[in-house]
Amino acid sequence: MNSSSDVNHSSSPPFCLLGTAGYSRSLDTCVLEVAVILFLTVLIIAGNLVVIFVFHCAPLLHHHTTSHFIQTMAYADLLVGVSCLVPSLSLLHYLRGLDEELTCKAFGYMVSVLKSVSMASLACISVDRYIAITRPLSYATLVTPCRLRACIVLIWVYSALIFLPSFFGWGKPGYHGDIFRWCAASWQTSPGFSTFIVALLYAPAALTVCFTYGSIFRICRQHTREITQRHARFSSQADGEKGERGERCEGCPDKRYAMVLFRITSVFYVLWMPYILYFLLESAGLYRHMVASFLTTWLAISNSFCNCLIYSLSNSVFRKGLGRLFSPLFPSCLGCTEAKKAPAPAVPPPDPRCPA
Repeated sequence: MNSSSDVNHSSSPPFCLLGTAGYSRSLDTCVLEVAVILFLTVLIIAGNLVVIFVFHCAPLLHHHTTSHFIQTMAYADLLVGVSCLVPSLSLLHYLRGLDEELTCKAFGYMVSVLKSVSMASLACISVDRYIAITRPLSYATLVTPCRLRACIVLIWVYSALIFLPSFFGWGKPGYHGDIFRWCAASWQTSPGFSTFIVALLYAPAALTVCFTYGSIFRICRQHTREITQRHARFSSQADGEKGERGERCEGCPDKRYAMVLFRITSVFYVLWMPYILYFLLESAGLYRHMVASFLTTWLAISNSFCNCLIYSLSNSVFRKGLGRLFSPLFPSCLGCTEAKKAPAPAVPPPDPRCPA
C-alpha cells in the first residue's frame, strides 16, 4: 500500500495551493507561489536581523523596558522567516523524503507559536506603557528586570502550550502548512479549537491593546489640554512660559514612543484581521476558498517584516543605530552627514598686540 501511494504521489503533478483553486496547474502558477514565499522569507529574515543588530549597536534603545519585548518579537519573527524556508523547499521538491503529515504539522505549529509570541508581546508592551503613564512613581518597583524576564518566559511557554492540542487531533492551528498536500486536504479546522484559540489568545490580546492604548491617549489628551489652559492663563509671565516649555518637553518623548508602539500594534492587527476573520468563517463552515486561505495567511506572515520598516521611519534613535550599523559599508556618506551636522569651528579673536 505504501509503495503504491508513493508511486501515485511521484507520478502526480506538483501540488500548488493556487492550482487546487481552479487556476492553471502549469509551472507558472507554482513559480509564482514559490516567488511570493521566497520574497517574503528574504524580507523577514533580513529585516529582523537588522532590528536585532541595531538594538545591540544602539544602547539608547534600551532606555525603555519595552525594548526587551521588541527584541523578543524580532527573534520570534526571525524564526518565522527561517521556518518559511520549509514550504519554499517543499515547493521546490527538496523535501520529498520527509513525512508530509509530520512536516506540515510541525511547520503549522511552529509558525502559530511564533506569531502568538508576537501577539502576546504586543499586549505586554501596551500594559508596560499603561503602567509607565498611569503609575510613573511606582513604575520602577512594579516593572523589575526579574519580573520582565519571567514575563517573557511565560509568553513563550503559554504560546507553546495553547497550540499543543492540535498535535493530538483537536483542530488545526492555522493555514500556514497548507502548502503541503496533506495539510490542505486532510487537516480540517474544528469550531471548538478555533473558539478555544480566540477565547484564550486573540480576544484577550486585542482587548488588552484596545483598553491600554485607549487609556494612554485619553490621559495624554487630558494632560495636553491642562497644559494648554495653564499656558493661556500664565502666558504673560516669562517664568510661566519657561516652566510651560519644560512641561511640554517632558511629555514629548513618552508620547512619541507610545505613538511608535501604537503604529506597530495597529499594523499587526490590520494585517492579521483578514486571517482571523477567515479562520473563524472557515471553522464555522461558512466560507472556504484556497486562494483566500493563501492570501490571508501570507499577508499575516508579512507582518514579521513590518516592525523594521516602522522603526526605521518613526524612531530617530533607531535610525542613528541603523546608520552606525552600516557605517563601515558607507563611510564616505556617513562622514558627509556628520560634517553637515557638526557645528562650524570657532574662529579665535585676533590678538590686539599683533599688527593687522
